[in-house]
Amino acid sequence: MTLNYQYIEAVPLVPSAWCNEGEMVDESNQKPSKKNSGLKDYVRAEQLVMLALAIPSGCVVGLLVGSWLDSHFHQHWIGVVGIILGAVGGFVQIFTVAARYMKDKR
Repeated sequence: MTLNYQYIEAVPLVPSAWCNEGEMVDESNQKPSKKNSGLKDYVRAEQLVMLALAIPSGCVVGLLVGSWLDSHFHQHWIGVVGIILGAVGGFVQIFTVAARYMKDKR
């Protein structure tokens, strides 16, 4: 059930005011519309969170793996390469999700 709102002109100082006259519409016989499906909104929100975390998490994982390899091979440059590779992986993830999103919008 949804409430219907009616717009009225109540006072000249207030150009448009709204009130709810308590009208209710029974939607139990109607099919749910595709544009109002809540699951798609949650999936899109999850994709946006995944985009926001792609580069930082890739950099952190690259730093951890690079630091471990630095200590294992007694080098000092592998950590930097790990960070760069993690950032590149994050960018690839962003482009993949963005391409999928643009493909779904068609």
